[in-house]
Amino acid sequence: MAEALRVILLVALAAAALTTAALVLAWWMEPVRRMRRALLKSLGATPEAEALSPAEGRAAGLDFDGAQIAVLWNRGATGLVYAFEEIDGGEIIVDGHVVARVRRGETRKSLDILAPDAEQVVLRLMFGDARHPEFELALWDATLPVQTSSPGEALRLGRRWLSHLEALLKG
Repeated sequence: MAEALRVILLVALAAAALTTAALVLAWWMEPVRRMRRALLKSLGATPEAEALSPAEGRAAGLDFDGAQIAVLWNRGATGLVYAFEEIDGGEIIVDGHVVARVRRGETRKSLDILAPDAEQVVLRLMFGDARHPEFELALWDATLPVQTSSPGEALRLGRRWLSHLEALLKG
């Protein structure tokens, strides 16, 4: 009887250890965590500004101390790191229409709309790279099954990114 109880307890302990290991692995492999680790690895530092789209598997991060910007896709497995000098500008696109823009050598087109019922809010980054001149990141997409923000929050994040880009382009 004692031997059977001991076996049952060992099986229960093994099941608990296996469950704990599976939960830790699931936590570690969460798309947002994976992309943040990829940004950290790409930039060599924690980004001061980041934009993540876990459903698309895309991310972007700014490192002001290192004077670089990283753009990642394919769930953070693929990406490029650009120096600030290679940035040409950025745009916020709401439902297919450019509503705000910052470009090198141009005055800023300000964001003057509120879109509480927008279907999609996209941040487009533009670079002086012939192979990869643009990088688009959906800050909000109503068609995705899981949403973590709102169109208003997406517009605020996009506005913040354009402010950073404007400061970089002027500096």
